[in-house]
Amino acid sequence: MAKDFINGKRTHFGNKRSHALNSSRRSWKPNLQKVRILVDGKPKKVWISARTLKSGKVTRV
Repeated sequence: MAKDFINGKRTHFGNKRSHALNSSRRSWKPNLQKVRILVDGKPKKVWISARTLKSGKVTRV
């Protein structure tokens, strides 16, 4: 899957732990949205996490 254009957030992996401490692999995916933003003064479609959009680090076109 894609990664965040600004922060570089990607899928993280780890273990799912049951009450009996059995482990199985699982993944946490960031909430990525494909949006148009200004990159070097030109509009470009990139993957941005919803958290980055909410924080106001980028301006949508």
